[in-house]
Amino acid sequence: MKIDSVVSRAFAMPLTSPAFPMGPYRFVHREFFIITYRTDLDRLREVVPEPLKVTEPLVSYEFIRMPDSTGFGDYTESGQVIPVEYEGVAGGYTHAMYLNDHPPIAGGRELWGFPKKLAAPTLETHTDTLVGTLDYGPVRVATGTMGYKHKELDPAEQGKKLAAPNFLLKIIPHVDGSPRICELVRYYLEDITVKGAWSGPASLALAPHALAPVADLPVLEVVGARHVIADLTLGLGEVVHDYLAK
Repeated sequence: MKIDSVVSRAFAMPLTSPAFPMGPYRFVHREFFIITYRTDLDRLREVVPEPLKVTEPLVSYEFIRMPDSTGFGDYTESGQVIPVEYEGVAGGYTHAMYLNDHPPIAGGRELWGFPKKLAAPTLETHTDTLVGTLDYGPVRVATGTMGYKHKELDPAEQGKKLAAPNFLLKIIPHVDGSPRICELVRYYLEDITVKGAWSGPASLALAPHALAPVADLPVLEVVGARHVIADLTLGLGEVVHDYLAK
């Protein structure tokens, strides 16, 4: 294979059979279950990288069901997003993410820098309750519940929340183990159509785990929950801070 051919084809690993296709990445009937809770402010400040700023002691714990996504297929993910500010604009910093499908793990880490790890999340409706769970191996590390569609929310308002900027810390090591890429990445969800949004009484339980440490940001109080169904496109990112720049 000629050098020019290598360069022209090198958008993902492995070269001859990439783990995921080129975008854009469209999601149809994407289902969010988001529980916002109060936690320890000092612990938040320990895990959120500058130049992002923590403004309040809140975390959004998310269970997301994706039955139809371009190139990535049918999968579920779960994790924690921390409300932050960057240059005075409110957004969310993705702190942890666990999912059950290899292409979006590879694509998420390589393209954007999503902190994705392999695990077994679920999001289902059981009679009158929306239930989200996260298992890491045989251990249950997160359980979220909400009364199913108790109160309808404004779809336009929920669309604005989904359209807010999102931030990631992208790290790719050099072959000697030192960091070759260490960047703060910003991305947006685009072309959003909210099909429905609801709230209800909710609970969240997090359990300690050495390799899935979601409980390191403890639940002190649940302050709200929402269930949103939307079609959207996952936009590609931009680098807003290079930690290795001289």
